[in-house]
Amino acid sequence: MPGPSPELKRVRTLIVLAVVLGTSALLVPHQLVALGLTATAATLIVLAWALGIRSRASSRKKMLDFNAVLKFIEKDCASAFVTSSDGRILSRNDIARDEFPDLEHDTLAAALQTTFANPSGIIFRLQSKAGHTGAAREDIVTRSGHVRLSVHEMERHKYIWRFEKMVDQQTRRNRPDAVNLPMITVGRTGAILFMNDAARALIGSRIKSLDRLFTNLPPVSGSVTEISTTLGKRNVILSEVAAGAGRRALYLLPASPGDVGDVGWHAFEDLPVPLIKVSPEGAVTAFNATASRLIGVSLETDVNLSKLMEGLGRPIADWLADTLAGKLVQKSEFLRLTREDREVFVQVSLNRVTENGAPALIAVLSDATELKTLEAQFVQSQKMQAIGQLAGGVAHDFNNLLTAISGHCDLLLLRHDQGDPDYADLMQINQNANRAAALVGQLLAFSRKQTLRPETLDLRDTLADLTHLLNRLVGEKVTLTLSHDPVLQPIRADKRQLEQVLMNLVVNARDAMPAGGEIKIITECLDLIEPLTRDRVTMPTGRYVTVQVCDDGVGIAPDKLQKVFEPFFTTKRTGEGTGLGLSTAYGIIKQTGGFIFVDSKVGAGTVFTLYFPVLDAPELTTSVVRAPTPHPLLGQADGVVLLVEDEASVRAFASRALKLRGYTVLEAESAEAALKTLEDQNLVIDVFVTDVVMPGMDGPTWVREALKARPEVRVVFVSGYAEDSFGESQRKIPNSVFLPKPFSLSDLTETVHNQLH
Repeated sequence: MPGPSPELKRVRTLIVLAVVLGTSALLVPHQLVALGLTATAATLIVLAWALGIRSRASSRKKMLDFNAVLKFIEKDCASAFVTSSDGRILSRNDIARDEFPDLEHDTLAAALQTTFANPSGIIFRLQSKAGHTGAAREDIVTRSGHVRLSVHEMERHKYIWRFEKMVDQQTRRNRPDAVNLPMITVGRTGAILFMNDAARALIGSRIKSLDRLFTNLPPVSGSVTEISTTLGKRNVILSEVAAGAGRRALYLLPASPGDVGDVGWHAFEDLPVPLIKVSPEGAVTAFNATASRLIGVSLETDVNLSKLMEGLGRPIADWLADTLAGKLVQKSEFLRLTREDREVFVQVSLNRVTENGAPALIAVLSDATELKTLEAQFVQSQKMQAIGQLAGGVAHDFNNLLTAISGHCDLLLLRHDQGDPDYADLMQINQNANRAAALVGQLLAFSRKQTLRPETLDLRDTLADLTHLLNRLVGEKVTLTLSHDPVLQPIRADKRQLEQVLMNLVVNARDAMPAGGEIKIITECLDLIEPLTRDRVTMPTGRYVTVQVCDDGVGIAPDKLQKVFEPFFTTKRTGEGTGLGLSTAYGIIKQTGGFIFVDSKVGAGTVFTLYFPVLDAPELTTSVVRAPTPHPLLGQADGVVLLVEDEASVRAFASRALKLRGYTVLEAESAEAALKTLEDQNLVIDVFVTDVVMPGMDGPTWVREALKARPEVRVVFVSGYAEDSFGESQRKIPNSVFLPKPFSLSDLTETVHNQLH
């Protein structure tokens, strides 16, 4: 029995205090003090009396509530128990008395021990969940069928339990034409938790682990598998179904000659495994309800299997013939259903059986849509990574070529003035080299290997500077509107590249509205309390500034939506787009540390959303500074430059450019050759100009080695890759700057001059 309530304990305490005070009043000689003690004792008695009345009322209410619950469960159609927190049965209804007799003073675990293999574990799991959520339930497969055990927390330390048999399952079991198929339930560790009567009859004994049943582990769902029984080895078709809570239900279907005919196809009708019986010619002769739900309305008798699924890579008739002849090497195939409403992939395993003396095939299917989707996402990720690496490598090689082309063009321009007949041709070469450099920059942007110049930006100011150009881009038919968050926090990004992203998005929005419309650019601050997962990306928590570019154009079809960020993919007609705009935007945003997502509906418009982390810390300065914007130099300079470049054409141009400005140039085609040159201790070097990526030793490595003996030498790194791709190693080199390729004659000479002065 539960102990006295807290209110009853307080009443007892007050009465004891009143008695003590009253006794003290009789013993105190001072009348005034005695009177005070008596009054206090009387007050405590009155308070105890009031609390007693309240306690009795509360107890009476709880008793009435408890009795109401008992009356309610008494009329319940399922077995019901009221238990204490330790599992003792406090009450039960008539159905429970009939189903579980002689348990008036026993526990719930003892009542259910003949039903469940481990009732204590099940009761503890459900009661713990009910303690947090108020209620819990679980459907459990038992020897006598499916049952549902549920629990509700009635009040503290009391629980109501209902033991309900699943009527639909029980009715199906009692059907006269039903056959109980062998089934075992397996836990996470491979232990056999339950065997139904048919499984016991098939195996001949109760077994506890899979290694006692299967000769080859692990068993493969859908295949013919050999099992050990008391009567010897036997082949079965194994089918696996998830049973919840990490458990698996394994069905041992008949696979021996004559078994299918003996059992009858109706035995498979309600099996939760898609099964199709196929003739040697490929015609469907029978199927169960689960297969019908998976394949759809196209599944009918006499329809050929080739009409239901595709993607085998060879005629399905050959696949069926090989299975019948026992020549099948691969146990299962992944095929795509020909459903038009949605895309569904299935894993199909064929098994040869004999029915009424004639060969037939049983196809065991399992839904593999989620698996194939994950596989497609992985392949897409690998493809994008490979394209990025290819784009970065191609861009690096092109930058070397463009450096040589534009550099030698600059050398020619030094010898021709505007009146020269060849001047116009040289300018055309120079301008087209610059256009090619911009295209290469887009490839580097996609592969996230371009050089960024990040700075602290206020998007309101950036968009204000860009608005005039954007209005000219959209034309007269399209209206451009901007909406800003009143409190927009700063971000860190490359302003020029961010403007390129916004222009690409606005131009795409304009092209999606040939008849005109409205483009909205909306900025706001966002506090992400929980990580956001979408499009296979997880955004961490924190503060973000978002930019939305919205249009009400034609929209993007769902099958093309996931491809819009791929390079050279475009929905425009031939000649209207290169397919590099969105891939460039994707690369720039990712390299900035942000995120970009797209939402679209055909006929309703498209929304591109950009997320930028809020800059909440002061900018950090590093030892590596970037080369300043070059300006033409006048006059001659002096100094000794060690030029290290593995590309001969680039080395030739750079050497001539520096010599024209008055520098003494020592050339080396590799890092090893440069270190060999520096072995001459009498040689004075003012500046190292070196490529970063070279065969053998790279630029930062040899420079660090050389600076040990010549710490005062300044360094200029040049590369066709981005500065950030070198890692932290180059950032630790003092007095160094970075000059990206392609660079012009004035870019190079200005950078070297600034390093010397």
